[in-house]
Amino acid sequence: MEKFRIKLVNKIAMEGLALLGEKFRVSEDEKDPHGLIVRSTRIDTDDFPSLLAVARAGAGVNNITVDKACENGICVFNTPGANANAVAELVFVMAGIGARNIHLGIEFCRGLAALNSDEMAREIEAKKSAFRGFELAGKTLGVIGLGQIGVRVANGGARREMPTIGFDPNPTLENIHMLSSRVILSRSLDEVVRRSHILSLHIPFNEKTRGFVNRKLIDKMPEGAILINYARGGVVAEQDVLEALDSGKLSYYITDFPSPVIIGHPRVITSPHLGASTEESEEQCATMAVRELKGYLEHGNVSRSVNFPTVESIPGDGVHTRLIMINRDKPGMIGFASQTIGANGINIASYLNESNGTVGYNIIDLEDEISPEVISLIEDHPDVVRTRTIRYH
Repeated sequence: MEKFRIKLVNKIAMEGLALLGEKFRVSEDEKDPHGLIVRSTRIDTDDFPSLLAVARAGAGVNNITVDKACENGICVFNTPGANANAVAELVFVMAGIGARNIHLGIEFCRGLAALNSDEMAREIEAKKSAFRGFELAGKTLGVIGLGQIGVRVANGGARREMPTIGFDPNPTLENIHMLSSRVILSRSLDEVVRRSHILSLHIPFNEKTRGFVNRKLIDKMPEGAILINYARGGVVAEQDVLEALDSGKLSYYITDFPSPVIIGHPRVITSPHLGASTEESEEQCATMAVRELKGYLEHGNVSRSVNFPTVESIPGDGVHTRLIMINRDKPGMIGFASQTIGANGINIASYLNESNGTVGYNIIDLEDEISPEVISLIEDHPDVVRTRTIRYH
């Protein structure tokens, strides 16, 4: 049996790759893969003729042409929550650095290397008041975006005795159930912005959120507030932030996304995209991404896809072939597929269909083999995007 060809676009933890097994051939040089495993590299799905699925070892998928993938029946996975703890921890590390001016204190101490003990002690006593900061406890933390990272940040604020307010325009029930009872869930973005001494962003980056934090929003924030961006660089209008830093409206801008526009400003504190850079996070992302890709290629199961509905099914012992039909979400598609298969003397053991309003995904388990001619009849339907057959016998 031909092996599934997997292109490894970025390095991922070996604990994930070890799960693939003998049915898969993995290479960084694969030219025509069935599956891609990627972290941050930009991917145009049109570049790979045989591509069936892309697994992003991370939460955001703005580096992948998801719209093109959808048009061509290519499933795109991500790994929500796998790096959530790593990002949330780093948010508080960086918030503490800003609140206590730790970065400036470290630079000051490095400048004392040439002094002897007495000179150093005198210099420290004379200058340490310049780095006086404030405690996080008692300061209001605002969290915009209550996905798995945002919820952890909000809960972390509450544990640190910070009055915490969260806002999400479209919260999911699963995430809200994880929210601490000490976190106030606001229905008003303005309320969160106006009350937050520290405002932390955890929203996706897309055309709707591009420049989400701009002059208008910043003007509503308390004087001297700290803005933290561990979401994506593009959600902030950087020039507006620089003006707010210069005027004192913002005391610090803390971000994981350095750029030439902001990198030189003394009140910008940047980390080099370290949000998910922990051993634990990378292993969890890799493991989740590989399991998603493996389940899809081997059985057509869909879990944690950003463009396909969730559909999972275990084939019964009597199943000869599993037919996957991906179609535009239009009425009559289930009847069309069932009638076409039945009219050609093939018995359907089970039929599972799910849709997300855009894509209809069908797992059709058959007791007999399905001929290329019948598959062609199905593929000729104008609303069928793609089919796959997975043989078990």
